[in-house]
Amino acid sequence: MSRAPLMPVEDALDQLLGMANEQRLADSELLALDDARGRVLASDLVATLDLPPWPNSAMDGYALNLADLHRQPLQVSQKVYAGLAPDMLLPGTCARIFTGAPLPPGATCVEMQENVEVLGDGRVRFLQPLKAGQNIRGQGQENRVGDILLRAGKRLGPFELAVAAGQGLAQLHVVRRPRVALLSTGDELVEPGQPLRPGSIYNSNRVLLGHWLRELGCEVIDAGILPDRPAQTRLKLEQLQVSADLILTTGGVSAGDADCLGQVLRDNGKPLLWKLAIKPGKPLTVGHFGTVPVIGLPGNPTSALVTFGLLARPYLLRVQGVEDVTPLSFTVNAGFDWHKAGSRREYLRVKLEAGHAVLYPNQSSGVLLGATWADGLVEIPENSPHNAGDPLRFIPFNELF
Repeated sequence: MSRAPLMPVEDALDQLLGMANEQRLADSELLALDDARGRVLASDLVATLDLPPWPNSAMDGYALNLADLHRQPLQVSQKVYAGLAPDMLLPGTCARIFTGAPLPPGATCVEMQENVEVLGDGRVRFLQPLKAGQNIRGQGQENRVGDILLRAGKRLGPFELAVAAGQGLAQLHVVRRPRVALLSTGDELVEPGQPLRPGSIYNSNRVLLGHWLRELGCEVIDAGILPDRPAQTRLKLEQLQVSADLILTTGGVSAGDADCLGQVLRDNGKPLLWKLAIKPGKPLTVGHFGTVPVIGLPGNPTSALVTFGLLARPYLLRVQGVEDVTPLSFTVNAGFDWHKAGSRREYLRVKLEAGHAVLYPNQSSGVLLGATWADGLVEIPENSPHNAGDPLRFIPFNELF
């Protein structure tokens, strides 16, 4: 019997995003700006103010009407500071003005103080040619009332939150948090802080993925560690489907006798995909248990890291309404030879040095320490050996996080 072909990464991502489109969250909540970082905007942010709300000076200097320039030196008739409302500019005079201050009505330009000579009697002489509108920020230069400043589905960072604050908003409607049940599987797992048993290892995946999920705006339901028992696995999934929008698991998705999660999902759920043409991360399993999506990540730490970053992360962003879920990437030159490219697309941990990708010496899927050393991942296409100096796609870790 021939083996089923492995699914290409692009096909798996398309299916996951299709599933996410069907599962998009419709509920929203109102959050203070200080609490909204990393969340997703639920509705368009429309400007209710012109910015700037009035013409203002782009620098410290002197405001004048160009028509009065021939009458210089000009008397200074007022001083205008930011936060003050200026008077009408008197004909034949200028105004001392400071950065951000409103332009006096009647003024048509501002000259920087460095290009001005202040005479002994306080009058001002302008030393350089001037033109209308010089050094003035016009009303509505940034935006006008009614402009859409941020579209629904925009992830909110410091810049976006500052734009909202500039409109006088103290709160924003954001998509509610996806509730993600995080379930670790395996008889060998022990939580940090507990004594190790013979043959056991500490559960690092729960910590990695828990923090990552929260960075993506998710509410994490810690479902603990599940032993390798089919009946208990089935019962646990039945319990979690009541409260979770997604069940995210690590381990138990391969084809071994102890890999119960994948088997239970295939026997009792609705599998969508299993076994990808990716390295590390081949055993990734996706489907539904009841009506709840399940993403089963491999148990090896780097396999979990790669498949979460490239596949689960886009799913979770799309569920919240984010359209552009592709991580930014750029081309770097390989700082190593790679002559063992196989039929699966490979993602290698690298550090950037002088524009070249330098390979972490141990690329085992069980080695997580390389992620602390590396700057990100380079992509080796299927059946595509590379030599040092060849271009490779690089995905920074700080983009995935």
